[in-house]
Amino acid sequence: MKANKYQELAGRTLIDKPDFEIKDKEVMISWNALGLAGESGEVVDLIKKGIYHQRGIDKDLIKKELGDVLWYVSALCTQFDFTLEEVMEANIKKLKARFPEGYSSDRTTFKDGDAF
Repeated sequence: MKANKYQELAGRTLIDKPDFEIKDKEVMISWNALGLAGESGEVVDLIKKGIYHQRGIDKDLIKKELGDVLWYVSALCTQFDFTLEEVMEANIKKLKARFPEGYSSDRTTFKDGDAF
């Protein structure tokens, strides 16, 4: 198949707008979730290039990008009416349930309900 033919055929499924109503809050949630994915990808790409392209890891740039990741995490917490502290506490509770004696590779697949 030629690339242009693929584009033409795939284009049959494009839409101008969703076929359902999107509420303003849903738009912001999706915007922030996509932003989180994008910024996380930037962190991953910097590390990939630092290691596998042998450019070295720029810790200052990683710190800036992690700040952007944190911004989007904070935004999503706000959208869902969570505080960062609540999310952090829930994560520690989960980690303690999953790894009560500290990290153990044999417990990496442990799931007891939600592990808390």
